Amino acid sequence: MPYHTTMALFYYFKELNLQTFMHTFTKLSLFGLILLCSSSISAQDSTTIQTEEMPLRLLPVTNPLLDKKIETEPVDEPVTIEMDAFQQDVLRRITDIYQLHVLSLESQLANEPLEAERHINDAVNASQALLDDYPEIRSDRRFAELSRAVVSEYRQFYGISESANEAQGEIFAIQEELFADDDAYLDEGFNFPKDAILNKTDVPLIQNRYVTNSLVYYTLKRPEVMELWLQRAETYMPMIERIFKEEGVPLELAYLAFIESGLNPKARSWASAVGMWQFIAATGRVYGLEINWWVDERRDPEKATRAAGRHLKDLYDIWGDWHLAMANYNISPRGLNRAIRRAGGKKDYWEAYPYLPRETRGYVPGFIATAMIGLNREEFGFQNRYEGEPYRYDVVEVEGLMPLDALAKASGITTEELKDYNPELLRWATPPGNKYPLKIPAGVKEEFMIAYKEIPKDNRAQDMTVHTVRSGESIGLIAQKYGTTVRGIYASNDNLSNVIHPGQKLVIPLPAGSAGKISANRPTNITNTSRTRSTSKPSTPSNSSKLTYKVKTGDTIGHIAEWYDVRAFEIRAWNGIGNTIRVGQNLTIYVPKANLAHYQKVNSMSYREKQNLEQKQRRGENILIASASGSSDGYKTYTVRQNDTLGEIAETFGVNTSTLRSLNGISGSRIYVGQVLKITEE
Repeated sequence: MPYHTTMALFYYFKELNLQTFMHTFTKLSLFGLILLCSSSISAQDSTTIQTEEMPLRLLPVTNPLLDKKIETEPVDEPVTIEMDAFQQDVLRRITDIYQLHVLSLESQLANEPLEAERHINDAVNASQALLDDYPEIRSDRRFAELSRAVVSEYRQFYGISESANEAQGEIFAIQEELFADDDAYLDEGFNFPKDAILNKTDVPLIQNRYVTNSLVYYTLKRPEVMELWLQRAETYMPMIERIFKEEGVPLELAYLAFIESGLNPKARSWASAVGMWQFIAATGRVYGLEINWWVDERRDPEKATRAAGRHLKDLYDIWGDWHLAMANYNISPRGLNRAIRRAGGKKDYWEAYPYLPRETRGYVPGFIATAMIGLNREEFGFQNRYEGEPYRYDVVEVEGLMPLDALAKASGITTEELKDYNPELLRWATPPGNKYPLKIPAGVKEEFMIAYKEIPKDNRAQDMTVHTVRSGESIGLIAQKYGTTVRGIYASNDNLSNVIHPGQKLVIPLPAGSAGKISANRPTNITNTSRTRSTSKPSTPSNSSKLTYKVKTGDTIGHIAEWYDVRAFEIRAWNGIGNTIRVGQNLTIYVPKANLAHYQKVNSMSYREKQNLEQKQRRGENILIASASGSSDGYKTYTVRQNDTLGEIAETFGVNTSTLRSLNGISGSRIYVGQVLKITEE
């Protein structure tokens, strides 16, 4: 068939079904071939050719356009999301924090630094309180974004660098790596040692793939991590085991400090959990740890260990299971109960395991792995002993506001070494007020006392200081540096403008120290020395009045103690309870008679109103100060109490410090407890 004929047919049929085209094309080709053959036969008369019809064979060509299904996008149907009580509470509180954040920005826009400071601190405190109540919320996207915004504004206002609030300690990078995947390290060729002893513990050290994953990490993937912790254990483990024995806690729980901090007393998480046992502030205060601008007892190894032992014992009393008790150490009770309900309601850690946050899932297996290794060091390939001296020191009592560099020189060590002996000290000097129990190297007490007596009294810091403004500084940055507030600086400096200049001198009030004397080696605010609950009725505080508080949703003993300015252990003693309270329960509270009118209002306040009062106190405002006022000779008066400052009193009563100085014949800022100050004419 001629080429142009074939192409004409092709274009004619290209719009037809491809299979039909191929069928027709084949027939035409055969027809053309027969015509050619016939032509040849006609030319050769002497030859006869017999022809036979061949069967039609088609190539298996499939038309891609046949049976083509066009996919259509499904129509989205409205999705209804039902939130449980936990989610509603979290979202409600996140909304409140966002509103505070917006108010702080509006106040700065209106050039109102005092209002801006109040809203910024309220937002930070509310954010921290939410994290304290629900530690598992740190993985929530909404909260993470909100926290970044709130903290960023706080840093901007006070001029704090990004590094100031970063996590401290290697443990957090290790946790991130270890807890990333339940089975990340199972293919490393690990063989469990046959001669390891695991059956002599009160806490079950079970074997499963989650525990094996942690074992592989510590023995094959990152053995240097375990070696570092075992070296620190030579210093701290004898002390931890001694305290746990005194508190009636299984000794193997000492290895929980490996998972919490890597036995690092100065560890600090991004969520502001601090110390070897990673206490958040609220829980630390419940167990008697003193936390203020000068001192943070969460960083003291002995005090924090005793608090941790008591906390773990209380959690075991609640759950009756050490694995659940440890999980509750890492997650809120509500979060743990929620995981248990989703798992079917059985109170078993391993049943609830799939429904726990990632950090809590890795927590208990990580503890079991470290305990197994710590109790069988050589069997897992580590040394039985490492270099390190047990935790030892001598205690000497020194005056408040003594510079640490002078004390270090008297001890014969560097300032950094003195801070290592006293990690709870946060500033350049000992806290103001009572004498402070300073820890120094064992064996140098006599030499220290000789050198200490020679320290000039002029070297001691004062409760007020003068700051010379430097280029680039703001009032907020200066307030943060000295642990005071913008409001406090305004109250201490008459006619202070919002604009300050380099070279300008400002009077700065230093924050007060602890209300009582700091303890040397026990939580300062826990006075009982035994965990045995007494059946006798606790004594009633002198000059106090009895009140009843009805427990409401979201309340904790720590919160209630803060609202009534008492200690959590006092509430437990007055009511014969542990740390568990229930909604509707009536609690007996004893408050000072002089402040009865204030505390009577607490029971009827909303949660937000009570927290607002507490936040004012945390900012340094004395919400009770007016109740101590009286009158004399035609003047309204105030009787000075411990830790009061002239600037704080002036701020509370709405007068200038110069007015107070003039009325009371004061030349500087020195006042003393019991002094009666004239405030204003009546």
